[in-house]
Amino acid sequence: MTTIARSLQLVLDRIHAACIAAGRDPASVRLLAVSKTFGADDVTQAVLAGQRAFGENYIVEGVAKIEALNGWQQAQPGGQREALQWHCIGPVQGNKTRLLAEHFDWVQSVDRLKIAQRLSEQRPPALPSLQICLQVNVDGGANKSGVAPADVPGLAQEVARLPRLVLRGLMAIPEPAIDFAAACALHARTKAIFDQINAAGVLALPMDTLSMGMTADLEAAIHAGSTMVRVGTAIFGGR
Repeated sequence: MTTIARSLQLVLDRIHAACIAAGRDPASVRLLAVSKTFGADDVTQAVLAGQRAFGENYIVEGVAKIEALNGWQQAQPGGQREALQWHCIGPVQGNKTRLLAEHFDWVQSVDRLKIAQRLSEQRPPALPSLQICLQVNVDGGANKSGVAPADVPGLAQEVARLPRLVLRGLMAIPEPAIDFAAACALHARTKAIFDQINAAGVLALPMDTLSMGMTADLEAAIHAGSTMVRVGTAIFGGR
């Protein structure tokens, strides 16, 4: 077993234990392996260990890995291909939306209607709809990306109307908390917005994805209701 495979299993064990502690079904939380700054060889090791969903912060770097993994898959005996899923979790600039629309499966960091509109217009008709999360600036950090909490419901309604996009949920990256209770409280704010929007019944389909929690705080995020944790360091190592 490789180092990445061992680390991946340890993270899956943490997720399982956190779900049990929170009284939740372990199957209700998905793992997104954050592979930013790590090469295609590292991603390949994670794929061989069973991981299928990967998160990238840097779009050009991510596209290069997507293409490299596609080539690796095609070279496997019989041309067997794994069903990999690629998520953009970093800031989106307007001049990069076409790359996203043409290569990624998910964009979790949408924080402006203009970006969502460009992704909708540029998503190739031959591809499945692009899965979208709105990034919430839940703790109001002045230098952080994300929608102000009060503006999330309105943006959600606008994005949900766009063709070739599916609004799946919310994503948040709060500042590190001082302890478990404080981290739970921070994540609970995003969960409350998520529940508020779904309860209002203003979307054609209710959101089902709450992307919260990383290496340091995945237990608190799961306790607060996360359905997807984004883990990089604990799988691939320090950057």
